[in-house]
Amino acid sequence: MARAAPARRVVFVLFEDCLLLDFAGPLQAFELACETAEPGRAPYVWQICSLKGGPVRTSSGLEVMTTSLADCNRTGIDTLIVGGGPGVHRAAAEAALVKWFALAAPKVRRVCSVCTGTFILAAAGLLHGRRAVTHWGSCELLRAKYPDVSVQVDPVYVHDRGIWTSAGVTAGIDLALTLLEDDLGHREAMRIARRLVVFLKRPGGQAQFSVPLSLQSSEDTAFENISSWMQDNLRRDLRVESLAERAGMSPRTFARVFRQKTGRTPGKAVEEFRVEAARRALEESASSIKEIAARSGFQSEEHLRRAFRRRLNVLPQDYRVRFYQGQRP
Repeated sequence: MARAAPARRVVFVLFEDCLLLDFAGPLQAFELACETAEPGRAPYVWQICSLKGGPVRTSSGLEVMTTSLADCNRTGIDTLIVGGGPGVHRAAAEAALVKWFALAAPKVRRVCSVCTGTFILAAAGLLHGRRAVTHWGSCELLRAKYPDVSVQVDPVYVHDRGIWTSAGVTAGIDLALTLLEDDLGHREAMRIARRLVVFLKRPGGQAQFSVPLSLQSSEDTAFENISSWMQDNLRRDLRVESLAERAGMSPRTFARVFRQKTGRTPGKAVEEFRVEAARRALEESASSIKEIAARSGFQSEEHLRRAFRRRLNVLPQDYRVRFYQGQRP
């Protein structure tokens, strides 16, 4: 009988006021990977650690018992995962915690962050010159604090040379499923995804199911008004020239200022608004996809399909199957 491969060791690092789901979601995925294993042949073992050990209070008030990092052997860790939460910036300022990550990382096959856990990896210097993602609400802060990091806004997760970062909260489950698929294959990852009742591959990036909030929260009232007008007039001509005229600027100046204030080009923002409108219609109405495309400002049903592919990595009809809230059309 062939000897079983040694179990991969997964270490989760917690801190005071961490977000429970950031580590519990991925942990559950790894646990489910072991549920069908024969005795002694589980593919993973794990440790829940913190800087000092003992009970760690999560942001929800639930306490989790942890092992001290001083008692956690840095050698032999396969996958290291840290989540985020309200306490992440205090944790990222803990010199001992940051030093532990910096020393452990070179010996670890995969270093991962969930949500704002990215800030701890950045503080440890692990993201220097790398692409990374975090919760959408913290992308600008990450970019400002660590200009050497190439901050990505849209992906659910990013892999760059052994460092994995993921977007907000439940994106940690998406990340874990991808890691499991790499280790155990597509079929097993699909089984775990079904047990969790989630997509194996979430269709799209982290901002795929929400209106671009940066357009609505700009301190510039003129741009806030323009973004509101865009959402209310998706069927109109929303080319840069038309929007610039409405703002009283030259097209070139408008495009430059718009990108500075929103982090996206006017064309990308228009497409995001139209995709968002179509998404809501697919969830809430029984209208045909052709009708929804027209109402959302797309030139044709094919243009809608391409935009969905580009933004959400899913076809409109497949999105409707998953999210339609009424009676089936």
